[in-house]
Amino acid sequence: MSIGTQTAPDQTGFRGVDPRTGQSIGPSLPVDDTASVTAAVERAEAAFEAYRATSPDIRARFLEAIAGSLETRREAIIASASTESGLPIPRITGEFGRTTGQLKLFASVVRQGDWLGVRLDPALPDRAPLPRPDLRVRRIPVGPVAVFGASNFPLAFSVAGGDTASALAAGCTVVVRGHPAHPGTSALVGEAIDEAVRLSELPAGVFSLVSGPDIALGQTLVGDPRIASVGFTGSRNGGLALARLAAERPVPIPVFAEMSSINPVFLCPAALEAGADALADGFVASLTLGAGQFCTNPGVVIAIKGASLDAFVARAGKAIEAATSSTMLTAGIHAAYDRAIHARNSVAGVTCVASGQLGDGENQCRAALFTTTAAHFNAEPSLTDEVFGASGLIIACDDAEAVLDVARRLEGQLTATLHMVPADEPFAKGLLPLLERRCGRILVNGWPTGVEVAHAMVHGGPFPSTTDGRFTSVGTLAIDRFLRPVCYQNLPQALLPPELADANPLGLSRRIDGVLKLA
Repeated sequence: MSIGTQTAPDQTGFRGVDPRTGQSIGPSLPVDDTASVTAAVERAEAAFEAYRATSPDIRARFLEAIAGSLETRREAIIASASTESGLPIPRITGEFGRTTGQLKLFASVVRQGDWLGVRLDPALPDRAPLPRPDLRVRRIPVGPVAVFGASNFPLAFSVAGGDTASALAAGCTVVVRGHPAHPGTSALVGEAIDEAVRLSELPAGVFSLVSGPDIALGQTLVGDPRIASVGFTGSRNGGLALARLAAERPVPIPVFAEMSSINPVFLCPAALEAGADALADGFVASLTLGAGQFCTNPGVVIAIKGASLDAFVARAGKAIEAATSSTMLTAGIHAAYDRAIHARNSVAGVTCVASGQLGDGENQCRAALFTTTAAHFNAEPSLTDEVFGASGLIIACDDAEAVLDVARRLEGQLTATLHMVPADEPFAKGLLPLLERRCGRILVNGWPTGVEVAHAMVHGGPFPSTTDGRFTSVGTLAIDRFLRPVCYQNLPQALLPPELADANPLGLSRRIDGVLKLA
């Protein structure tokens, strides 16, 4: 269904599916077509100049208005998201709070103004041997942004999620391609944003939502020459397909895709010896959380073989055997998980240690735990592939050098975790330089599931965890994806944007001649 557009979409309709039963649910919703996408982009482009010219306060109040509109629909949104995703109400309730919270967080960021990156280098007409012109720089929004809703986070990474919030904060208009797995939820959230647009007296094209099962909707959206950037969370295949489309355009654009990660966990020797059972319990709890359907799921554990690792494997195996199955997000995701488990069982040198309980409902994720050696892991490329679900692989290494060798062979990751005690610091110190080059977030004595929305968070990493490891999709630095710098040389005061004017009417902290001047 179109929200924020004025086309008449196909009325044949589509409905959400409850993955717990496989039954269609909710009302029949109109299906958008490629004409709806084109109309949405036209309106986003038409609204862009007016929206990017809004003051920080207007933009911040708009983001807060979205959060307020969502709150008025809280119960309906939570119920719909839980039913369409199979995720429990408490999980969705927490995700709802995260969604409104990050909108408010970006409102505070917009008001502070440091995201503008203002720098002023005053003219030096008497400098020898050459004078310096007056130079001033700020960052401006790139243009209309395409956002793709994610299957595993129907709220926080979808219609009003982090990509939308950060793009709107930057001053970009947004067209969201709603995920077909939760059309009813997308419609409710889209209506809330559309209401906030009206209440804020902004142009209707600031936000649009297009929905439907046809992949051509996304292809048309990314291919439209007026789209300036793309935010995506999903599979590696999906992200790379969009990146190829964007790269093949006459004017290529960036696709900020968060894709796949196995999130390695390193059990340092002394820590493993001191607490194998507790580590095993924590690992399985993180692995099976939400049927393992997190991009930060700890898919691989790496440790030196011995009695302590044997104890860890035994304890983790018993915990996996006791783990009840959970509903996966869609029938397609469940089928992909089953294929991946079957394939892993067929790999030479890989042993299935334990399988979880199999439930009676539809699309149930049966947890699985495997072991292998460092030699087999290094020799089999498929073992580096993400298994989206509650499947873990334990890699037994002969010695510390073998652990380092595994680390060197890892692809880019969103996270890496070290479990250590003070005696492990020399061992960890050798790992850190390798992990810094291969991931976006390094944790100590924790588990990677759970991503705090904060100023210092990085949810990104080198390829293939993302298409561009210089950026994050979570936290306030996510705004950087949708901005670019513009330098103004020798412009008269009357033509300068307010953030660059000598009078500093916005009261910003600015770097002047290299020195930070606080507001």
